[in-house]
Amino acid sequence: MITAEMVKNLRESTGAGMMDCKKALSECNGDMNAAIDYLREKGIAKANKKESRIAAEGLANIFIDGNKAIILEVNSETDFVSKNEEFQTMIGIIGKTLLTSHATSLEEAMDVSCEEGTIRDLIVAKTAKIGEKLSFRRFTILEKTDDEVFGSYLHLGGRIAVLSKLAHTTEEVAKDVSMQSAAMNPRYVFRSEVPEDEVEKERTLLKEQAMEEGKPEEIAVKMVEGRLNKFFKEICLTEQAFVKDGDMDVQTYVANHGGEIKDVIRYEVGEGMEKRQDDFAQEVMNQVKGN
Repeated sequence: MITAEMVKNLRESTGAGMMDCKKALSECNGDMNAAIDYLREKGIAKANKKESRIAAEGLANIFIDGNKAIILEVNSETDFVSKNEEFQTMIGIIGKTLLTSHATSLEEAMDVSCEEGTIRDLIVAKTAKIGEKLSFRRFTILEKTDDEVFGSYLHLGGRIAVLSKLAHTTEEVAKDVSMQSAAMNPRYVFRSEVPEDEVEKERTLLKEQAMEEGKPEEIAVKMVEGRLNKFFKEICLTEQAFVKDGDMDVQTYVANHGGEIKDVIRYEVGEGMEKRQDDFAQEVMNQVKGN
């Protein structure tokens, strides 16, 4: 006999709906462990149905433990879900679990054990419960030495997350660098990172512009180098004007505090991904009406 207490316990263990729990217990003759497996399998089925849907909203977050830090992005279909406490808790579990793991790739990360089985199992379970496609998109782990510091910054509650690592300075300076990256969205940290073909493409474009202005070729070539420096100041973090003091660039600000930028990782939720184009409110209304 399936009792209300059994249903309640299964619901608390899995987060599944009451009727789903009752059905699972009935199908499994009251065996609690078998019922949990049944619901997990059902969750997988639900998750698989959502695989073709677009999940380009969500949150990025940063977790730091001593000399190790992780920045990660987890996606949902709608911005509404990013405010869901269960979704936020799931991100916390993923981040803290991976900080103590040796995973170096997304594939390895999905198989890391956590309280729900594996991170893959956790995402499947939450997909079934929340009712939207959820996906773990990416993560980066940074490790530092004792003379280095992390600087973290979250913008708009996690729409943008930046993790920086600096040497020989303070966490405050490192956080300022992260805020700079969040605000100004540089494409590169250092000039040396800019691909040579991108530099040559810009140099050619600038020379053509100077020639169109009627400048002699030898003058145009000199003008190009000056304008190219302006190009680097726009796309390279270290050469950008510091947002808190426009009289110096970021590199100078950091150097003035005895520091050196080692790494900066910037995640913006959904960047480079296709966004949902459908009317989600209308979709919900259609479900309410039974369409």
